[in-house]
Amino acid sequence: MNIVLWIIAGLLAAAFLAAGAMKLAQPTEKLAASGMGFVEDFPPALVKTIGALEVLAAIGLILPAAVDIAPVFVPLAAVGLIAMMIGAVITHARRKENKSIPGNIILLILAAVVAWGRFRPYSF
Repeated sequence: MNIVLWIIAGLLAAAFLAAGAMKLAQPTEKLAASGMGFVEDFPPALVKTIGALEVLAAIGLILPAAVDIAPVFVPLAAVGLIAMMIGAVITHARRKENKSIPGNIILLILAAVVAWGRFRPYSF
């Protein structure tokens, strides 16, 4: 199960690192044009903050356990992603973007598996 948790954490880290870096690097107009319509509902500073939190969560899923310094940050990063995905589901539901919701729910479930596994039965 430890290997499965590492794989899930790695996939989550890759997905959120890419998404967060895109939000940090591109202006909100370009993000909206590329299909991220939710950015129209938020100020640009908040979109950049979301991107920064996604990048930090991606780092938090891997780095603390890899260097064996404060590995408790791994499940905490996963809990942060759970909260972000709950917000994403709510935002997409309000905007009637129903095609985006299943992906957010899958990411939420994967983050919940990492949080559960790393808090108790398979902690470092």
